[in-house]
This record gives sequence, structure tokens and C-alpha cells, in this order.
Amino acid sequence: MGINRLNFLKVLGLTGATLAFGKKLNASQPSRTKGEQKEFVGVLYDSTRCVGCQECEIVCAKEHGLPEPDSDDYPTTEVVRKTNENRRSVINVFNTSKGEVYAKKQCMHCSEPACGAACLTEAMHKTHEGPVIWRGDKCMGCRYCMISCPFDVPKFEYQSTNPEIVKCTMCNERVQEGGIPACVENCPAEALMFGTRKDLLKEARKRIVENPDLYYDHIYGEHEAGGTEFLYLSPVPFKEIGFKTNLQNKSYPSLTKGFIGAIAPVDILLPAALLGIYEATKSNKTKTEDEE
Repeated sequence: MGINRLNFLKVLGLTGATLAFGKKLNASQPSRTKGEQKEFVGVLYDSTRCVGCQECEIVCAKEHGLPEPDSDDYPTTEVVRKTNENRRSVINVFNTSKGEVYAKKQCMHCSEPACGAACLTEAMHKTHEGPVIWRGDKCMGCRYCMISCPFDVPKFEYQSTNPEIVKCTMCNERVQEGGIPACVENCPAEALMFGTRKDLLKEARKRIVENPDLYYDHIYGEHEAGGTEFLYLSPVPFKEIGFKTNLQNKSYPSLTKGFIGAIAPVDILLPAALLGIYEATKSNKTKTEDEE
């Protein structure tokens, strides 16, 4: 099947020009009306309240049509469970200086996601509300999102004949309709709280001030990687419960600002060429299907 030369050159030229002038390749960040200061929504997870029941895992699986967790797949201090193509969220338990402490892991929904900045086709997208979602109709399969994520979250369905990138979406469909994520709605211990990021930070600080002996004085996600929409409270330093504590406070996409202009032209045109091929072949495929 031949490539539509016109479409290829059009996208190649547009992308190359965009990169050459140091502007962002994609618009993965939600656009804002001038003067608009919409607050992202997010989730506050309080590990001091979590009892490790895994209800969040179970309802997440049901909500997204994933296999139900096996009865022998439960949190243990001997194994660190990880998210995968069948698990968008997992609970782990750690031996700490204050005994056993549970910790939930899923996509952090960065305020300025590295996965979105690395995505050449805007398949990984930061919504206006806050959730970071993957859009299959735009994905070219490069998996740059997996490489760029500082939290190692996006997973690829290697065993599928029609693979997708899988990760927590913060139940974006529910959020769009004014609802809350399934895990938050069904947590029996009220370890999860949904709201605007501003209100969640306020609540987190209040809990720390009112119970200084209970909480470690830090809100994970307030500044890490430029800030995230999933925020955490813990009774112990976050390193003790498996969190990365060596992340920078600036967002990772900010590292590339002003850098693109110093890249050799051949390096600039490579991603543009890939994008051009993707767009051209997609257009040609659609035309062929229509003709059939």
C-alpha cells in the first residue's frame, strides 16, 4: 500500500517547523480561555486509613472490564505488586518504622504529564478536568509515553492482537458526567477522597496539623514532578512505602523548553518523519476502506 505523499509532506513540514522554532509539538495540555483558572480535580489517598481490603482494585476491574483479582493475589510485605495491563491500580503493604503500612499505586495524573509531552500524536492527553487519558484512535504505537513516565505507569498489552496502552484514567467518563472515580466511591475505610486539587491540599494540610503524631509532614504529589492530581498522606517517610523520593519538583516537560533549538536538524526531523508516516498511512488506509 503506497503512502499519500501530499499528506506525508504536509505533516512533516508542519511538525518540522514547529520543532525548529522551539514550540511544543503537541497540545497535550488542555487549552484555557484567557483569564480562566479552572482547578483540576484529583484524589487524596490517606495510607493511615487504608486497611488493604483491595476493594479499590476489585471495583476498578469491574468498572473497566478487567479480570477480577485472583484470590491468592493479595498485598504481602514479601512482594511489591505492580500495575499491569490487567491492573490499573494495586495495593501494597510495607514493613516500616511504624509497623505495616499500605500504599495504593496507579497513574499519578501529573499536572504537566511527561507522557503527554512525549506523545507525538496527542494520544496521551491531559483533560480539562484533570485526568490523563489515552486515546487509541490517535496512537501510533511508539510507546514514548511508557519511556517518559517518571512513575513507570503506562503499560502495553503485549499479548493482545489489538494492543492498547493501559493505565488508570481516574474514571474520566464518570468525572465528565459529574461523578467520582469508582475506587473513591467504594472505599469502605474512606482512605480516598475526591475533589479539586486545591481543596484536597487544604484537607491534607489540615490533617497533618491536627494530628502531627500520626502523619509524616509531607504531601506526596504536591510538588513532585511539577505536581500531580493524585496526592498522598503517610505515617512514615514515603521512601519506606516504595515511593520515588528523588524526583525533581519541576515538571519534566519543562526540561525541554528552550532546548529544541539546540538539537541537530536530523534529530528534529526524525520524530516529524515518524508522525508524517503515521498520518499518511492512516489517511490512505481510511481511503482504501471507503473504496472497498
